Amino acid sequence: MSDVQVTPAAASAVKLDEMYINMGPQHPSTHGVLRLGLVLEGEVIVKATPDMGYLHRGTEKIAENRTYQQFITLTDRLDYLASMGNNLGFVMTVEKLMGIKPPERAEYVRVILAELQRIASHLIFFGTYGVDVGAVTPFLYCFRERERILDLFEALCGARLTYNCIRIGGLYYDLPDGWVEKAREFVAYMRPKLKEYDALLSYNPVFLDRTKNVGVLSAADAISYAASGPVLRGSGVKFDLRRDEPYSVYDKFQFDIPVGEVGDCWDRYYVRMREMAESLRIIEQALETLPAGEIAAKTPRVLKPPPGEVYYRIENPRGELGFYIVSDGGTSPYRLKIRGPSFVNLQVLPQLLTGRKVADVIAVLGSVDIVLGEVDR
Repeated sequence: MSDVQVTPAAASAVKLDEMYINMGPQHPSTHGVLRLGLVLEGEVIVKATPDMGYLHRGTEKIAENRTYQQFITLTDRLDYLASMGNNLGFVMTVEKLMGIKPPERAEYVRVILAELQRIASHLIFFGTYGVDVGAVTPFLYCFRERERILDLFEALCGARLTYNCIRIGGLYYDLPDGWVEKAREFVAYMRPKLKEYDALLSYNPVFLDRTKNVGVLSAADAISYAASGPVLRGSGVKFDLRRDEPYSVYDKFQFDIPVGEVGDCWDRYYVRMREMAESLRIIEQALETLPAGEIAAKTPRVLKPPPGEVYYRIENPRGELGFYIVSDGGTSPYRLKIRGPSFVNLQVLPQLLTGRKVADVIAVLGSVDIVLGEVDR
């Protein structure tokens, strides 16, 4: 991603008054096996180079040797904190290629699951970001609430992290008895917790000192870097695929698109906090208007999409998740390319870190909120 050589010999390439150090790849605050090559002048960062690839698993190539149904399981392992969204993005891409329209009930349930997953993902961000800047208590709070969401997912499909629940044409399971009532209870339970989070962390003076006016990304730069999700909206760009390119049944619900003002770490943080409240609004509306009916369209037992190519994108918790598929008419993709938001958003790091202190590295990296399974596809 840069012309800086991230090798042991890199130290010889820096000036005498500069120092080259590695942060990661085994580091508790790199959120996975990410290596940052930092050129320092004292404590000031002169250049920062993300070095990825330590987790690379060849997911896109594996897809070419699996059937379309089999690959759904592997999408869980991309952004493993937003598995439901990964399933949904891939499945909707295949449905577009084949011209399949899922039943309305399946679409409503998919939206409920996707928004529950968005909240669960943002909760992990809230907790880990608190730890990044020195606050341990939010980590305990976030897991307390996330467990309730995972209970709902487990009741539906038996799993708590990787779900393989959404299918081409609809869903594999319908909602079990009592699930809707438990989901309503969660919405009522979760709303006041967001106010607790603000009192606990959002306006904490130390947290504000660590995040305000740190790692500023302008709207123009965010667009130039093709940033998406909270990173883009934190810079004041009001773009959300659920609103601007509505998919599934999102056009049936009322919700706002939170945006930041400065584009600093705090804005990126607080956009996610406000997004959780909007997800609760969507879930509540979907539960109130959930239609009866089938949960899956009739599809061939052996899927063979017609020859052609398709790209489809959805709004995952970390931004635009897109799948590009080339079909040759067989049971497996001829070619598959994944547009992971974590990988694209990672590009902004060198600009955000240059000129900052070493202590700011953790706050800036955490505000981008990457998942390395999605970076190293």
